Amino acid sequence: MTFQADLKVITILALLTGFSIIVPPLIDSPIRMILAIPMVLFIPGYALVAALFPGKGDLDGIERIALSFGLSIAVVPLIGLLLNYTPWGIKLLPVLVSLTVFTLAMVLIAIHRRRALGGNAFTVPFRQMYTSFKHEMLTVQDTRFDRMLNVILASLILILVLTLAYVVITPTQGENFTEFYILGSEGMAEDYNTKLEAGESVDVIIGIVNHESTVTNYSLQVYLDDKPEDIPGTFQHISLNPNETWERPLSLVPDDTGNDMKLQYLLYKEDNMTDPYGDLRLWITVTEVEGAI
Repeated sequence: MTFQADLKVITILALLTGFSIIVPPLIDSPIRMILAIPMVLFIPGYALVAALFPGKGDLDGIERIALSFGLSIAVVPLIGLLLNYTPWGIKLLPVLVSLTVFTLAMVLIAIHRRRALGGNAFTVPFRQMYTSFKHEMLTVQDTRFDRMLNVILASLILILVLTLAYVVITPTQGENFTEFYILGSEGMAEDYNTKLEAGESVDVIIGIVNHESTVTNYSLQVYLDDKPEDIPGTFQHISLNPNETWERPLSLVPDDTGNDMKLQYLLYKEDNMTDPYGDLRLWITVTEVEGAI
């Protein structure tokens, strides 16, 4: 079985992408991202195009490249949809294995169909392309001005590729913030029990999500009409890793009765216990129990 140059490159890239996900030293390296992007956006589609259109006159080069991008964008979600109905689910390793198997299967089909066509099979003339480029860049017949333009053009292309690679492998630092929210006792942002009789409790779920891009320590304090209330459980020194979520039920029995009392949940960050980082409020009414003496 003879591998043509383009199919050989596609196969090597697919296998290298698999190794970058499995081999520990490469898991967090920029190489993984550099390999993953063409594996998702181009390689499966190119293999499929090679299998569907093995002939030299089926498509020209530009059509093949454009169709490769389009089919890759279509194939990847379809494979993810199929994986969703399997025990493996849509996870990195199953998706990668599925894409690799799909790509290699299409490469085998393309090899068989191209071999059947013989001289009419599509090929990518890498050597001729290199020779032509070298001739255009270094030919003596060109004027000094032409050679300078060629060098400038090649330099601009190189800068563009390096810039694109830098943008891809360098994570964008978004805005840092913390989510702070209150849910009702059923876990929904509704049905807060704010109409109480003396002795009943206000039951909520407090949630904190750390989007500060670093480990952050929080503290929580509850106030009723600006007077601190005792919090059952431990709600001080809550340490969260980046993107970690903390949710806890909080049950509070107000000591006082009254109408439209301000119940505040104050979130403090790090050691700053004077300026609240987050402030959530409920307005509660607590009445005396009917018939109580």
